[in-house]
Amino acid sequence: MTTLTVPALSLVVLVGASGSGKSTFAARAFGPFETLSSDFFRGLVANDPNDQGATRAAFDALHHVAAARLDAGLLTVVDATNVQAQARRSLVDLARAHDVLPVAIVLDLPEEVCVARNAARDDRDLGAHVVRRQRDQLRRSLRGLAKEGFRTVHVLRSVDEVEAAVIARQPLRSDRRDERGPFDVVGDVHGCRSELEALLVRLGYALVRDDAGRPVDAVHPAGRRAVFVGDLVDRGPDSPGVVRLVMGMVAAGHALAVPGNHEEKLVRALDGKQVRVAHGLAETLEQLAGESEEFRREVRDWCDGLVAHLVLDGGALVVAHAGLKESFHNRASGRVRSFALYGDTTGETDEYGLPVRLPWADDYRGRATVLYGHTPTAVPTWVNNTMCLDTGCVFGGHLTALRYPEREVVQVPAERTWCEPARPLDAVPSGTARRDPDVLDVSDVLGRRSVETTLLGRVTVAEENAAGALEVMSRFAVDPRWLLYLPPTMSPCATAPDGDLLEHPAQAFDAYRSDGVGTVVCEEKHMGSRAVVLVCRDQAAASGRFGMPDGVTGVVHTRTGRPFFDAARSEALLAVLRDAATTAGLWDTLGPDDGPTGWLLLDAELMPWSVKAGDLLRHQYAAVGAAARSALSPAVDALRAAAARGLDVAGLLDRTDARRRNADAFADAYRRYVWPTDGLDGVRLAPFQVLAADGRTFETQDHLWHLDVADRLVAADAAGVLQGTRRLVVDVDDEASVGAGVAWWTDLTGAGGEGMVVKPLGNLVRGRRGGPAQPGIKVRGREYLRIIYGPDYTEPANLERLRSRSLGRKRGLALREYALGLEGLARATSGEPLWRVHEAVFAVLALESEPVDPRL
Repeated sequence: MTTLTVPALSLVVLVGASGSGKSTFAARAFGPFETLSSDFFRGLVANDPNDQGATRAAFDALHHVAAARLDAGLLTVVDATNVQAQARRSLVDLARAHDVLPVAIVLDLPEEVCVARNAARDDRDLGAHVVRRQRDQLRRSLRGLAKEGFRTVHVLRSVDEVEAAVIARQPLRSDRRDERGPFDVVGDVHGCRSELEALLVRLGYALVRDDAGRPVDAVHPAGRRAVFVGDLVDRGPDSPGVVRLVMGMVAAGHALAVPGNHEEKLVRALDGKQVRVAHGLAETLEQLAGESEEFRREVRDWCDGLVAHLVLDGGALVVAHAGLKESFHNRASGRVRSFALYGDTTGETDEYGLPVRLPWADDYRGRATVLYGHTPTAVPTWVNNTMCLDTGCVFGGHLTALRYPEREVVQVPAERTWCEPARPLDAVPSGTARRDPDVLDVSDVLGRRSVETTLLGRVTVAEENAAGALEVMSRFAVDPRWLLYLPPTMSPCATAPDGDLLEHPAQAFDAYRSDGVGTVVCEEKHMGSRAVVLVCRDQAAASGRFGMPDGVTGVVHTRTGRPFFDAARSEALLAVLRDAATTAGLWDTLGPDDGPTGWLLLDAELMPWSVKAGDLLRHQYAAVGAAARSALSPAVDALRAAAARGLDVAGLLDRTDARRRNADAFADAYRRYVWPTDGLDGVRLAPFQVLAADGRTFETQDHLWHLDVADRLVAADAAGVLQGTRRLVVDVDDEASVGAGVAWWTDLTGAGGEGMVVKPLGNLVRGRRGGPAQPGIKVRGREYLRIIYGPDYTEPANLERLRSRSLGRKRGLALREYALGLEGLARATSGEPLWRVHEAVFAVLALESEPVDPRL
């Protein structure tokens, strides 16, 4: 067996004369969609895979598809003869354009083998002279493949070698996604060994010293690892000591490192190449001169072996010396390395004689957090999920680290100014992003958008949906600083197949059973409106965390972000919740590590429905009910009188009387959602889930935990405003338990209740196919659905028509909005910029404009 190693993301070019077995080899060694065959593309464009006249058009199409695959980060194989340098050159250029490595696999089989194989084919008449010419072209170019730009060249020279060859996909050196952390990312050190030691100690590391007392390692008791962003050397007093310590940490597995431009220049200097000895290099070379030759060689080889950027934590963290735009993440090319080491410059210099850099971070919209250094700034600042950690220690500033994933900045001051900066630290460097992380930009939400979520990957928002959501949010929503979450829509259960019910619990239980969810919790569906409540512990928390003005300590908003009440009424309700949370002891236990928190975000139901939907009830439902009853009652009386006179109106009378009863039932149904309120008198709030608190989300806590917290709030409420939520746990695989769930729903709806919501007991759980299970399935009662579908929906003909409703789009929408909601919460609690939070919040609102039957 011969192993051919190819980068996991690369453009593999098969090279060989016709008949060398490239297609057979590709079919065995690669996936069915990974190989792009020139013959196949000739067939696409000309209906004949052997039509050589279609070659130009075929390769145009092949290159287009290859580009799309490489854009998507997919390994791509090109199956063509590729024996001519010109054909290979276009493919090498394609790989470079997409920053992937080109690999050549050459099948240099004997001429007689290729000729015999071609002769045995019925679909192709290719003479021996053609094969001979192709092999001659191949043999002349074999030695030059590396010079053409192929990073790796594999040559197979016999049938046995081809049959024994297997492909080994090797992750790029930058691909460390399996490294999950936690990490402590350290900014530019520049030879400041004493400050580095102090910073590591402050971060909790224990220094390890050699017999000479020099630090050679640092170990964190909790297993954290340091990640160095480069520029360890130059300008400072002890570059050899810094490198010795960092090399030791990396060798021991206690640290990772990327190179900086100063390490790049040091390697060239140690290799004897002509470099400009400036910017501290002279001091480093002088310091290294006092070390052994063996140490200098070790430093040179270690610096030269560093990879330009690292992709960590499943792709959520990228570290590069000068930063890295998203399209370069986990890519390999000269321009990727150049960007990672030097950034993107204009070629000009500023008033200090320093390069003018393009502000790549201003336009960064990637999911990954990018941490970098290179350009010293006075204060580390989040800009679009990126942060520069070079705070000019060698220039008298600070040495800075960021704890990840906690996103906590840790610093130590410089012991002195070791080198005078060319530009004052408090001056804004050219190319430094200036965006205020708490200022929203309309360009963040305009047009077709894709939001990266941890739960479902990319969720796309159509341009037309974004436009409608922008109007709603800009005109009617609460202050965006307080808007952390919008709840997702919820899918109903599948339609009951028969009987006089449109929805029945059996279908909800069946859905979870088929998805591999064994235990569910049934929660009473309240007769109100979905409400999200952000309540702060005190004014200091409200002002400090959310920028709320005096007198505002939270917000109560609808599922579209609109406030429920005026300021006075909102504060009165928030005071009730705050007092209950204090009495229940929640402020001291729901923060990080079960410690204190300054705020809580709750999912709840606000009652009655008429508080929010008063106009809707008055102008739509009440109007329909009044009109129907005023028209149908006299009609029934008239028909009864006609029947008494002997006219044959029995059928019409029965139908009209049924419609009158339906109208009465319709009015009774919506009236249950209306009762008088005055201030908080008559208002009820039923919290049922804790969404977030300081630095923490709660989607992995099961629903009984959430309902227990809600019960504690209700029990602690002296005002009698808070209301509990009844619930029942059901084992969907147990017939008796399922029967109890059905009976419970029947009792609820028979007493006039709206119905229930069935949820996986474990809250966020994965279904049988690996994706998230539906977060909730609503099962509404027969009479409540009369409000939704109209007074006469229960008539047999109408019921039969309604059973054909399609739920697929609604279910997909519910999952996408759920993923976006959790993404927004995660970003908010981890301290990401406001625009990143609102990217997810806005997307939920935009998806509400999708064409889905609003009655579902």
